[in-house]
Amino acid sequence: MVMFFKNIQSTIKDMDKILLIIMILLSVFGLFNIVTASGREAVTIMDQSVYYYFYRHLVVLIGAFIAFILIINIDTRKYYWLVPLLFIVVVVLNCYVLARGAVTRGATNWIDLGFFKLQPSELAKPVMIAVLALFIEKNGKKFRNPKTNHYNLIWKLIIIGIIIPIIVFFQKDAGTMLIQLMIFGMIYLLSPIIRAEKWKIIGVAVGVIAVALLGLYAFRGYILTDAQLSRLNFLNPCKNYQGDGYQVCNAYISINLGGLNGVGIGKSTQKYSYIPEPHTDMVFAILTEEDGFIVGAIIIILYAVMIYRIMMLASRANSIRGKYMCLGIGTYIMAHIIINLGGLFGLIPLTGVPLPFLSYGGSFTLSLIASLGIVQRICIETNRFKLKF
Repeated sequence: MVMFFKNIQSTIKDMDKILLIIMILLSVFGLFNIVTASGREAVTIMDQSVYYYFYRHLVVLIGAFIAFILIINIDTRKYYWLVPLLFIVVVVLNCYVLARGAVTRGATNWIDLGFFKLQPSELAKPVMIAVLALFIEKNGKKFRNPKTNHYNLIWKLIIIGIIIPIIVFFQKDAGTMLIQLMIFGMIYLLSPIIRAEKWKIIGVAVGVIAVALLGLYAFRGYILTDAQLSRLNFLNPCKNYQGDGYQVCNAYISINLGGLNGVGIGKSTQKYSYIPEPHTDMVFAILTEEDGFIVGAIIIILYAVMIYRIMMLASRANSIRGKYMCLGIGTYIMAHIIINLGGLFGLIPLTGVPLPFLSYGGSFTLSLIASLGIVQRICIETNRFKLKF
């Protein structure tokens, strides 16, 4: 028993405690914020208790933190046999969803398990990051060896990086696909591939994408669905209040009503039919209406500190795999924040991706906490072992 507690103490000592505290604070705050954001929908639409979404999200959080504890105790060297298996599983699951999945908001990206809706495209993000990092670590020296055929390796890396985004594209989930491509793009740009070769491949990729889009248009008559095209009208959403700009314009109203200090917890008016599903993609608007701009600004600062800590850990990781996993996970979290808040503020088209820790969502929450478990494991290994490159 004494040894058990010593191991726990040692693990906590070697973790990034600031990152851990921020994760716990945001998770708890997000859980309670879901109660007030989802109350109307739980009662009037789902005909359930006001705590309906709270309890469901609580169960997911408990499962996610169990996964977090397991992950921080798994040596990342074991990922070489574990991660390829998980990668195959998520590819198969995404293919299954494409063929048999449930349709939500025009996207075919869910497996309905009753109590829990599984979104394999969300689970794929940390797995994709890990498999790319392992590939780069295994082939890092070959990428710079003049006697090696670099392009064979580069194309293998690209196939690993785009196979899931391609499947997700056909699931019609543009937001998730964009985040997956952003993750791959960041890892690719910071990879040990020679710069000239990187740009040659990027040029070829642009040409291939252009041809593929033309072929897609010729085959089915459109590239983006009507729902996706409608989101391109984002610069002045209130000009088309009754149409495509309804959701974003009401988010503006919600944020404006909150002012500095907010109208008070539970007193939001915009969550009553004005903002659809306010506990998911638009949760930040309800948060700032009820809690005010100051609380919203604190949340953004905590996000910035979290990403900074992850990227700093990437710079001092004791392994190539650790470095690229941290880079990928930092990009993953940052992409969700930028795309969610960018759409909410009318800076980019609204694509409907969840906001880390604050949005209700099982698969995303599980993937997010698991990803931070990977980051903490890398931090533990960095603190316990000398730098080896």
